[in-house]
Amino acid sequence: MAVFRSGLLVLTTPLSSLTPRLVPILTSAAQLVNHTLYVHLQPGLSLEGPVQPESSPVQATFEVLDLITHLYAGADVHRHLDVRVLLSNIRAKSAFLPPQFSSVQNLARPPEVVLTDFQTLDGGQYNPVKQQLERYATSLYSCCPQLASVLLYPEYGSTELSVEPQDAPSSSTIKPASPVARSPKQPVRGYHRGAVGGTFDRLHNAHKVLLSVSCILAQERLVVGVADKDLLKSKLLPELLQPYEVRVEHLSEFLVDIKPSLTFDLIPLLDPYGPAGSDPSLEFLVVSEETYRGGMAVNRFRLENDLEELALYQIQLLKDPKHMENEEDKVSSSSFRHQMLGNLLRPPYERPELPPNLYVIGLTGISGSGKSSVAHRLKGLGAYIIDSDHLGHRAYAPGGPAYQPVVEAFGPDILHKDGIINRKILGSRVFGNKKQLKILTDIMWPIIAKMAQEEMDLAVTEGKHVCVIDAAMLLEAGWQNMVHEVWTVIIPETEAVRRIVERDGLSEAAAQSRLQSQMSGQQLVDQSHVVLSTLWEPQVTQRLVEKAWNLLQKRIPKMPSGP
Repeated sequence: MAVFRSGLLVLTTPLSSLTPRLVPILTSAAQLVNHTLYVHLQPGLSLEGPVQPESSPVQATFEVLDLITHLYAGADVHRHLDVRVLLSNIRAKSAFLPPQFSSVQNLARPPEVVLTDFQTLDGGQYNPVKQQLERYATSLYSCCPQLASVLLYPEYGSTELSVEPQDAPSSSTIKPASPVARSPKQPVRGYHRGAVGGTFDRLHNAHKVLLSVSCILAQERLVVGVADKDLLKSKLLPELLQPYEVRVEHLSEFLVDIKPSLTFDLIPLLDPYGPAGSDPSLEFLVVSEETYRGGMAVNRFRLENDLEELALYQIQLLKDPKHMENEEDKVSSSSFRHQMLGNLLRPPYERPELPPNLYVIGLTGISGSGKSSVAHRLKGLGAYIIDSDHLGHRAYAPGGPAYQPVVEAFGPDILHKDGIINRKILGSRVFGNKKQLKILTDIMWPIIAKMAQEEMDLAVTEGKHVCVIDAAMLLEAGWQNMVHEVWTVIIPETEAVRRIVERDGLSEAAAQSRLQSQMSGQQLVDQSHVVLSTLWEPQVTQRLVEKAWNLLQKRIPKMPSGP
C-alpha cells in the first residue's frame, strides 16, 4: 500500500471505548503516513447511509482533554510523525459564543489521504463509506485534489483493550486544584483570553498537550511567551537550542493549524513573569507540573500590582519510558538535545585536495571543555591525532620554522638565557593587544597548518584512515578549510571556569578573561558538524565518543586497503 506524506485521521469511536484503542489505531496510521498526521475527533459519527455526515460540536470535558493527552502520548512512539489534533469543533463551556466558521479550514500540509477507525459491518474497504469519508473530510479541511481514503482495521489484541497505553499518563491531564473528586464528563470552562509560556524547542508531544489545553480554554486570544536570551542560559546544552525565530515559526504553524479562530500573540519571554505578570486582560495561565511554582509567583506579582489572579491550570508531564541514562524521564527538549550529541548535524565538506585515503576531523572547543580527553578517546578508537599545541611548541623551538620570524617580530627580550622563546613573556605581549596578537597569529597559523598537512601524510603512511586535528583555535585560524568535519566539545561556561581554575591555578577573573578572548561555544557549534560534551561522568563521555565514531565509520567513504 502507498505511503503518504500527510494524512487526516477521523476518529468516530465513542470516547469511552477510544482510549485503549488509540495505540493500535496510531500504529496502523503510522504505516500509511510518514510526516504529518492531522486528527479530527467526531465520536459517534456514522459514515453509512445516504445523507452526507456533518461535523458537530464536541463538548470539551475533562475526558476529552485526557483523550487528547493519551493521543499525543501514544503518538510519541512514532516520533517521525508530526501529530496535530484539530480543535475547531471542540468547544469549552462558555457564556459567550465565539464566531462560527463554516468555510473550509486551510491546513499547512493538505492531507493526501483520509483515514478512519469507522468500521463497516463486513470489515472491508466499502466504497460508499469511503466516498462519504472523503466528502466529510473535504467539507471541513483543505485536502489534496487526488484524496485517497482508507478504512483502518487495526488488530485490537485483548491485552491492548484491557490496559491503558504504555506511554499514557495514569491520571487526569489537568491536575485538580482541590482534592474534591471531579467527573470526567465535567465540562471545561472557557475564557476570553489566557497565556502559556515555554521554551518550545523542537516542538514535541508534551508541548502539544500544553498548547492544546490552552487553545481549548481560550475563546478569543492566546498569548504565548517563548523563552529567549537570559532565560535560556540555565537550559541543558543551550548551544543546541533552535534559534528563537525557528521556534516561533514552528509554534505559529502548529497553533494556526489546530485552532485558526484564535488570535495568537507570540512574544519573547525575557523574564520569569512575562506578559502574564502585567497584562490585565488575561484570565488564565497554563503551566506544567515543573512550572507551577512559577505560575504561583506570577499570581503573587499580579496581586502586588493590583491585578486579579489568573486561573492556573497545571498540566501533568508526559512520561518517556524509553529515556536513556542522563536523560529526563519525561518527554522533553533537553533529552532531544542530548540525543543530538554525536550525530551529524550538517553535510560534511568535500575536500578533494586532501589525501584521498584520509578523512580529517577538526576537533575544537572552549578552554576547559575537555577537548583533549575526547582526542585521547578518539585515539583509542583508532584515529591519528595531530595536536596543534604540540606543533606550536615544535615551531617555537630553536631551529623550528617559527623561531626566527617570531624573534624578529617581537625582539630578543622574549628569549630565555638559553635562547628558547619565553612563551609567558610572549603571551603577556599579545594578550589584550589585538594588533600584536595578529602579528603573532599571522606568523604561527600558516606554519602550524603546513606542519599539520605533513602530519597527515605521515598518518597515511601509517595506514590510518581517520585523522583528528586537535585545535582550540581551529575556526579562528581558518583550518576548517583542511578538514571534512568540525567536531566541537561543549560545556557550560561556569563549568569551564571551574575547570580552568582547578587545572591552571588561575583566578576566576583570569579564567573568565581567557574564555572571553575565544569564540563562544555557541559560535563554535554554529559552524560544527558534530557536537560532543564532557559534562557528565567519564563513562558517559566514552559512550558519546563511541557513538560519534561508529556513526562516522558508516558515512566515510570506503578507504582502499594499505599496501
